Amino acid sequence: MKEVNHVCFRTHGVARPWTWERYEQVGGYAVWRKILVEKTPPQDIIAELKISNLRGRGGAGFPTGLKWEFMPATGEQEERYVICNADESEPGAFKDREILNTNPHQLVEGLLIGAYVMQARHGYFYLRGEFRYEGYARLEEALKEATAKGLIGDNILNSGISINLHTILGAGAYICGEETALIESMEGKKGWPRFKPPFPANYGLFGAPTNINNAETYASVPVILEKGGAWFASIGTERSGGTKIFSISGHVVYPGNYELPMGTPFKELLELAGGVWQGRQLKGVIPGGSSTPVIPGEQMLGCDLDYESIRSLGSMLGSGSIIVLDETVDMPLFLERIALFYHRESCGQCSPCREGTGWIWRILKRLNAGQADAQDIQTLKRICEQLPGLTICALADAAALPVQSFLKHYWPEFEAKVSGGATL
Repeated sequence: MKEVNHVCFRTHGVARPWTWERYEQVGGYAVWRKILVEKTPPQDIIAELKISNLRGRGGAGFPTGLKWEFMPATGEQEERYVICNADESEPGAFKDREILNTNPHQLVEGLLIGAYVMQARHGYFYLRGEFRYEGYARLEEALKEATAKGLIGDNILNSGISINLHTILGAGAYICGEETALIESMEGKKGWPRFKPPFPANYGLFGAPTNINNAETYASVPVILEKGGAWFASIGTERSGGTKIFSISGHVVYPGNYELPMGTPFKELLELAGGVWQGRQLKGVIPGGSSTPVIPGEQMLGCDLDYESIRSLGSMLGSGSIIVLDETVDMPLFLERIALFYHRESCGQCSPCREGTGWIWRILKRLNAGQADAQDIQTLKRICEQLPGLTICALADAAALPVQSFLKHYWPEFEAKVSGGATL
């Protein structure tokens, strides 16, 4: 990870950072041991996370401490689960993969702490199927090492606490990044999102209370508890605490993962990534993965990287997966490729999404082939107005919102491709 300050991901820069020895050298599992020895009250840990202002790093940005607090009180016999969502399938996202590959022990420690706080005896890492060839092996090895050291399993360090952690590989379905579809997949069913309510905190895996957080969220917890919530909160903005990993790709000189304080100016991140490649001009930026609305380059250059600043420009920070587009990009053609992805990845459960995503892609395909007329573009606009908020999950929104933003900001390019040169 290229970064300014090695804040949360402590093993960066050391040889073989994924090993037990390296993680222990930088204080690994010290927080977990302290919790077990001192029997730290779960509410104290939740209070510290609230102070830290850590918000979910998977895209929604929901306060982590509050989400953990949603888990209902339990009797000793009631089963409950914690799940780490590492089904990183959003185009432009690749931070969780790097955490799994280079810092799996910190992720394991974070999930152990989460399981302790929410009184779960079992925790699961759900990885996208393609991670079979990358992060899966490193995570499995980390679990074996931590188990051998007595930090996972039954009666951990004679504390009376029993927690077992497991890994599950998906089959490469984007929809399983949605937490209830992920749960369905774990239960051996088709990965279809569930109606909500009930929410997973009340009715999750196998009908039991369940917490689901992103890999980066869980991996941030050990250092927050080591150094204090106030320390973490002081790094970011008033409403977006701490550091975040920003995955920047597209037309930059040095694409990669950069850990930076929340609220860092986008212009600074772009400079760290070497600027727009080949000396070209910045045309547009997709700030949170392909499902988020595009922002024109000149607007983005004056924007900070936090949830509120990006929202003020009509988009979303999402998982911090930033795609940079230079002046040569054919925006309608680029949008066609995005639309094809969402058409293929729609699970088909909801008819507006199933039919609408295919309709969007086919219109854009005709447009780029010079076969669309002005009426097709008006139809495209109407489809995108009717999709958001009308389906069980947000995949339909993810398909429609980028189209609306591209039409808004790059209208002349779409107009120029209408057959016969008709005015839209």
